[in-house]
Amino acid sequence: MARVRTAGNPGQVSIRYRTAVLLGCTALVAFAPAALKAEEAESANGSTVLETITVQGGASGSDDDSKTIVATKTTGVGKMPTDILVAPASVSVITAKEVQERGANSVEQVVQYTSGVVTDYYGSDDRYDYFKIRGFTPFTYRDGMVIGRTWSGLREEPYAFERIEVLKGANSTGFGVSDPGGSVNYVTKVPKSERFGEVYGTGGSFSHKEAGFDFGDNLTEDDTLSYRLTGKFQRSDAEYDFSQDDENFIMGGLTWRPTDMTSLTFVFDHLDRDGTPSGGGHPRGTDLDRDSFFGEPDYNYDTTNRNTYSVMFDHDFGNGLTFNSSARYSKSDTGFGYAYIWDALGADDPADTMVNRSYFGSEKSTEQFIIDAHLLYETNFNNVESRTLVGAEYNKFDSVGSNYYVAAPDIDFENPVYWGGPGALSPYSSTENNQKTKALYLQQDLTFYDKLTASVGLRNDWLDLSETDRLANTTESGDYSEMTRRFGLSYKITEELAVYTSYAESVAPPSTGTEPTAGKQYEVGIKYRPDAFPGLITASVYDLTMENITTYEAPVYLPATVEKIRHRGLDLEAKVEVTNNVSVIAAYSYIDSQIVEKGGAYDGNRFAQVPEHLASLWGTYTLEGDGRRGDMTFGLGARYIGSYYFDNANTRESDGAVVFDAAYTYKIQENTTFQLNVSNLFDEKHIANDDGGAYYYNPGRTIYATLRQTW
Repeated sequence: MARVRTAGNPGQVSIRYRTAVLLGCTALVAFAPAALKAEEAESANGSTVLETITVQGGASGSDDDSKTIVATKTTGVGKMPTDILVAPASVSVITAKEVQERGANSVEQVVQYTSGVVTDYYGSDDRYDYFKIRGFTPFTYRDGMVIGRTWSGLREEPYAFERIEVLKGANSTGFGVSDPGGSVNYVTKVPKSERFGEVYGTGGSFSHKEAGFDFGDNLTEDDTLSYRLTGKFQRSDAEYDFSQDDENFIMGGLTWRPTDMTSLTFVFDHLDRDGTPSGGGHPRGTDLDRDSFFGEPDYNYDTTNRNTYSVMFDHDFGNGLTFNSSARYSKSDTGFGYAYIWDALGADDPADTMVNRSYFGSEKSTEQFIIDAHLLYETNFNNVESRTLVGAEYNKFDSVGSNYYVAAPDIDFENPVYWGGPGALSPYSSTENNQKTKALYLQQDLTFYDKLTASVGLRNDWLDLSETDRLANTTESGDYSEMTRRFGLSYKITEELAVYTSYAESVAPPSTGTEPTAGKQYEVGIKYRPDAFPGLITASVYDLTMENITTYEAPVYLPATVEKIRHRGLDLEAKVEVTNNVSVIAAYSYIDSQIVEKGGAYDGNRFAQVPEHLASLWGTYTLEGDGRRGDMTFGLGARYIGSYYFDNANTRESDGAVVFDAAYTYKIQENTTFQLNVSNLFDEKHIANDDGGAYYYNPGRTIYATLRQTW
């Protein structure tokens, strides 16, 4: 590793997105087979011969994500489409059907019934998708190519995706440079070789109005050219005064299939959000209504404007050899500004109703180009099946951003009077990041007698990083070469039951000029997929460590290092469609969190925002129609969030809470449905975040009604 510093001493500044490009990504196999068919035939000597694989686009294997909550294949573990039963890792797939049933309209809501995942730990701060996997902030990917962290990243639109795949634990060999807690892969909706579609309209709480559509068809009679058009348009308030939550999203795709062995897909999408970041928090020691607003109406904005262009190419050479490549270019402009309460004393004096506040703002422009290509070769000899994947990736990420901070006038929380915006602001930090990542990787799976699968992954990332402090006119650069490994074994006890064990590594330099953050995980698990009905039940235990961590804690959010964090835990999860009219999703997680910092202030403490216990249960029951009325589906769910500390010093702690959700769907006609979704059914209220200066509550009750027409 070589580091070069020029033009003086650079300050250490938190850079949003800086880790994003340090990742190598999960590759394009995410676009590759949406239907992967490997039919077996017996040869004269009894050996198994793998026949031609048919590539049909997409990433979900042969799953139909719009018709089931139980996925059987995934690309979330690595770049090869894999049967979830034998994958030597813990992975959860949230299909389009599950997203629709639960009425999830944010990524946080999509993953909140997943084991090992804690959501909404930042409360009524709406800037990002706040969730952690096994206690750490995840990296996110789209069709196997890196986007960035959820923390400080863009809020993605779930309606753009066929499914969301959640991988738990370290796996830099499959996803590139990342943190060890886990990762999320978003699988984009792409054209199909058939006619389909839906339109819907939604209305409900906080003046929410929304319309969406998703349809496609063949443009040629021979099915060689297909299109798909997806969109969502929303006008809404948030649950606090002086708020806004508007969105325009449009996505279009074309797929060309010149032969049965080749496909080329192009997708463009535009995301435009115009919202507000927060109500400013609530004074500590009070219990005011959620809709109370202590920010500034004239300085309260959160905007996103992003254009993305994606190209995916698949070709089957025959005889088990396939080539997949994809590329993505994206450009985004984001910014927010708001006033928030920062009064560490709280309401110690009942007569003192004045609280301190600060103005905080940020603006950033980013540009990314990423391309990945790999070859997959599948063959067999005697009773051994072999799958070999080799590939390369290039990722270039550039960003320019500035942050603003200044004191704001105090406000009386019993009789608020607003003062307006801060006027002209000068940035307290302004940085430019230029980052390049090159990677080579190898993945090898060997399956013996259709029972034992051995999996090996190797990847080397070369990182060229440069960070310029535009205020001090200083530049710091660094070159890193990082090798990561993964080893896994899976054994099918029966066709329904498999056990696995794995070791995986991760590495992520948090910023230019600092040592890489390293992680490793040991895991053992068991999976059960019954033949009698669609279902997948998994259990896993793990030992996960992350070393040389840089954290950013309130109130100053300046870098602080922690030697090591160790998480040992248990994840249990079940997704089953017991009968045609009963389905159940259940999850439980236990995390033993410990900061290891011998002689340090935090030694032996729990890592912030990591509950010891998490549990959830969601079930649906369909009462079939009798001719005079249509089918009725009833859904009910409960989420338990155990108590957790708000800070690494473990001085402030939340209370455990249970939140209920409900859904009802009525089938008016064959292709027409009415759906009612209620989040936080009983309007349970608790403090989701106490940053030492203000309270931030969990979201309150929302009720949305949707009318949907499909064809």
